[in-house]
Amino acid sequence: MNLKQQASNSTLRKVHTGIEGFDEITEGGLPYGRPTLVCGDAGCGKTLFSMEFLVRGAVQYNEPGVFMSFEETETELTTNVASLGFDLEDLVKRKKIFLDHVQIERSEIEETGEYDLQALFIRLDHAIKKVKAKRLVLDTIESLFSGLPNPAILRAELRRLFRWLKDKKVTVIITGERGDGGYTRQGMEEYVSDCVIMLDHRIIEQVSTRRLRVVKYRGSVHGTNEYPFLIDKNGISVFPITSLTLDHNVSEERISSGITELDSMLEGKGFFRGSTVLISGSTGTGKTSMAAQMTHASCQRGERVLYFAYEESPKQIMRNMRSIGIHLEQWVKKGLLKFHATRPTFYGLEMHLAAILKDINDYDPKVVIVDPLNSFTTPFNELETKSLSVKLIDFLKSRQITGFFTVLSTVELPEQTTIYISSLIDTWLILRDIEVNGERTRGLHILKSRGMAHSNRVRKYLITGNGILFNKDYIDQEYVSTRQQKPKGSSPGKVKVNK
Repeated sequence: MNLKQQASNSTLRKVHTGIEGFDEITEGGLPYGRPTLVCGDAGCGKTLFSMEFLVRGAVQYNEPGVFMSFEETETELTTNVASLGFDLEDLVKRKKIFLDHVQIERSEIEETGEYDLQALFIRLDHAIKKVKAKRLVLDTIESLFSGLPNPAILRAELRRLFRWLKDKKVTVIITGERGDGGYTRQGMEEYVSDCVIMLDHRIIEQVSTRRLRVVKYRGSVHGTNEYPFLIDKNGISVFPITSLTLDHNVSEERISSGITELDSMLEGKGFFRGSTVLISGSTGTGKTSMAAQMTHASCQRGERVLYFAYEESPKQIMRNMRSIGIHLEQWVKKGLLKFHATRPTFYGLEMHLAAILKDINDYDPKVVIVDPLNSFTTPFNELETKSLSVKLIDFLKSRQITGFFTVLSTVELPEQTTIYISSLIDTWLILRDIEVNGERTRGLHILKSRGMAHSNRVRKYLITGNGILFNKDYIDQEYVSTRQQKPKGSSPGKVKVNK
């Protein structure tokens, strides 16, 4: 069901904000003709959220709006939001948006003891009529009531303001600073608002994360979780990643890995489209090389590939892959391959996931590579990393995007990963560094591959100047010598290999 259908089926009329992901969380947007409070600490994005609501309404839904600021001037607002691609000057000229700055002199109120909103109502009414506004923003309410010390008068004036706004039948956002013991400094605004949205900008272990939560929404169901959001050159993007369900479709189509011998181990057909493939192995077994060969094969089919690299830069990956005959530069130039390379410590985990999902939405790939997936793992966040992986896998499956993930494992425990997501993976390829007759070699076996018959043999492979090549023979000794986790002082054990 799309957003328009959801909105029409709801008993409460809603207004689309145009903010990516937010309308999905609220099942249609903000309540029509009612005030919404957007609150949070300084720097969390309240003004930008409100401005995007106004701009998207004017541009996408032909709903003019008024932005009344009690802090920033029209010039300051225009300059500040230009980085998001919003041309307020043009919208003002076309009478799509009306900007107004109201100077509140607290000293005058304290000296006279008088406070009356009637002048504000007249000013707002004039602005609304001038552009035939359907949307309105008041930024921020603390500045409006900062000089009013009497709590009784403050409550009365707040109720009067909110009632006046409802009578005007305009959809309103009022921003407010977060208070010490409540959502706002006055502690009253959240009670008279029909919808309350909390924005948060927190720092955990020197890493910042922005989150959004719908605290209340009268007359409507809504997502109740905290959702990460990004602010970039395209505005605000909210990702409802914690509400994904297991109702995605599956494909019967098979796609090649780009390695003929590996395909032959999978009924000669390769992987299912939209499935998830885990490539695990110890250092030096060729995980990135195999991911690169799969990338190359996908691009050859004309499919877009989005490659997330968390340990090497794109230039380093492309240079290294040239040594094994895989030239990824050609696909970057043709627009079939896009790299996204960041350090795992650049964001918090939820922000990393939000950035990944945004890139996927923007680029619309058929294949996603994450190399390596366990780069986010620390001894203190294994559960959080698993949660990130689950959400990413669910998202890819819901979009029928094939995912290839590399994970570092140990020589002693090749069939175990630190993020414990093996049950979510469709196909698991284990790469091994094996000693056979005094010679070190590499071996691959398929631990599992859901929905298809697959080989249970261990195959030798080489990383050559022409890519990854498999030997025709299997590792067919009855026992293969390898290092295992043993008590201290014990000798290497033997692991039996299927013939």
